[in-house]
Amino acid sequence: MSRTEMAARHRWIYIGAIVVLVGMVVVGLLTYTQQHATNDSYRKAAQLSDDLVAAGYPAVPDQGQIARLLGTDGGAVCENPAGALKNALWKVNLSNGATGPGQRPIVADARAVEAEAIVLNVYCPDQLDAFRNKLDDLETDDTVNN
Repeated sequence: MSRTEMAARHRWIYIGAIVVLVGMVVVGLLTYTQQHATNDSYRKAAQLSDDLVAAGYPAVPDQGQIARLLGTDGGAVCENPAGALKNALWKVNLSNGATGPGQRPIVADARAVEAEAIVLNVYCPDQLDAFRNKLDDLETDDTVNN
């Protein structure tokens, strides 16, 4: 076997090694990025859990469940929370629970309304002021017995 034949055979080994190395670098970067996002989501979930306990909420969801649901950016909670559609859906949920013509608005419990403000404060504090402006229009009171 001549030197040029050996060099051609070794070239494929070098090319294969380079492809494997680049693949490993890409997988490593993706894994690091995903792990960083997971750590950040658990950090925010712990902060939300601590804030809810400090506010006096007796039942706080599991931190893993919060991290999976809200991630690092708050998910659907932070998608235009003071918008007209979210405001309307929110007010529908603050009703007596009946459907159709029996559905009536209620005076919502202030603590139930404040829970979303705590979530917004942790995940998207830039939208909290607009949300609080919408809360000013809502009639709330201490309606739930502890």
